[in-house]
Amino acid sequence: MNYPVIAEHILATVQGTWWSRRRRRDGVPPLPPGAVYVFRVGGNYRTFSEGMVFDPSHPDVLDATSVSLVDTRARLVDVERTLPSVSEADNFTLRASFTCQVTDPTVVARQGVIDVTVPLRAYLMGDCDLPRVSAGHRVEEINAVRTEAGHRMTAYSAIVPPRVAGMSIEFVSAEVHASQELRDWEQKLRDERRSWELQRGQRDFETQDALRIAELLSHGSDHVDAFGIARKEIDVTEVASRIHRITEEESSRRHKAETGERAHTQSLETAEAQIRREMLLTLLRQAAGSDYVDYHQMLDQVLRETGGHSAPGIGAAADPARMVESGQTRPGRAAAARDGSRAPEGGFVKDEDDLVD
Repeated sequence: MNYPVIAEHILATVQGTWWSRRRRRDGVPPLPPGAVYVFRVGGNYRTFSEGMVFDPSHPDVLDATSVSLVDTRARLVDVERTLPSVSEADNFTLRASFTCQVTDPTVVARQGVIDVTVPLRAYLMGDCDLPRVSAGHRVEEINAVRTEAGHRMTAYSAIVPPRVAGMSIEFVSAEVHASQELRDWEQKLRDERRSWELQRGQRDFETQDALRIAELLSHGSDHVDAFGIARKEIDVTEVASRIHRITEEESSRRHKAETGERAHTQSLETAEAQIRREMLLTLLRQAAGSDYVDYHQMLDQVLRETGGHSAPGIGAAADPARMVESGQTRPGRAAAARDGSRAPEGGFVKDEDDLVD
């Protein structure tokens, strides 16, 4: 860092000429803004003021053996010092800031202060108690170290202010930083944490969208179509055409279902009628093969089986008179009829001998 002395140059002796008694010095470096010339004339240092017009024939300029360019503007200078921590593998870095300004360019040029950070670093190293501030802390406790180091530097600069000849220096602030490895590690953790939070946020958004879509679908297709129309993602004519087509398909499906149900009902009724008819025919066949039949009881049984309705094809069998008249007349029954005897109550007799009795 070239501050406050920006540059130093050795000047050659200026020789006079026989044709001109007036001498002038050439080759003097240009002066940057905010700087002044300090010429060494013999054993003295003389400032060529900034506000004066440079005169290459000035006696101090002609007799100078060297020149220094001194920056007189105020600057903020940072100086660093390493501080220990609990772990020998990790250290803290203290960065102290100072405001510096040249008050006497000739003194600064005589001292040759080319880099002001050298005396300021020596000033920081002169505080022997500063390492104790951080030695009892881990690198993760950097905030506590910052606070204690700031208090220590404020007290130290007040008791032992920094001094550099020809300059005004004041302590401004102190910052404590962790090592570069620890900063890289913390940055990596921060990036991973941010990436994980971003992924979690994306999953949360997806979950919310899924729940919103599920709720939307639960209201039915009409609500979904209305939502799509509102967002101009679905055409109204397309929705109307689809609804008309769905209505027609539903009507056709309902008609087919009703037709099939009626056909099924009719087939069941036909099957039940067929079962009744076969059952009655079976009963009639059994009655025809029996010698003693109570036709009234049989008719009651048939009516109970048919629900009080005669089945098709058996209308003649449902007439009690015809059922009594059908079949061959037994000799015992004929004799009983000639004798004027009445058949026992119940519609039949067990034995023809009962007629005689």
